[in-house]
Amino acid sequence: MTDTNSLWARDEVASPCVKICVVHPQERICVGCFRTIDEIARWSRMGQDERQDVVNALPGRQSGLQKRRGGRAARRGA
Repeated sequence: MTDTNSLWARDEVASPCVKICVVHPQERICVGCFRTIDEIARWSRMGQDERQDVVNALPGRQSGLQKRRGGRAARRGA
């Protein structure tokens, strides 16, 4: 019997996508995975070293994003 997990296992850096695809308007970074638009577009063409460099940089990007204020809170000036 074949182990289906090993059948589909890949030896590559997995995409950090979490399927929350919203780009911060000023920073131009996805608020779900913290990749830039360019990194998202080029991901499938990147080599493993470049992908790993991107993944290593992601944790430091979250703190640079400020919450976008929209809706009623933004109109109130709160």
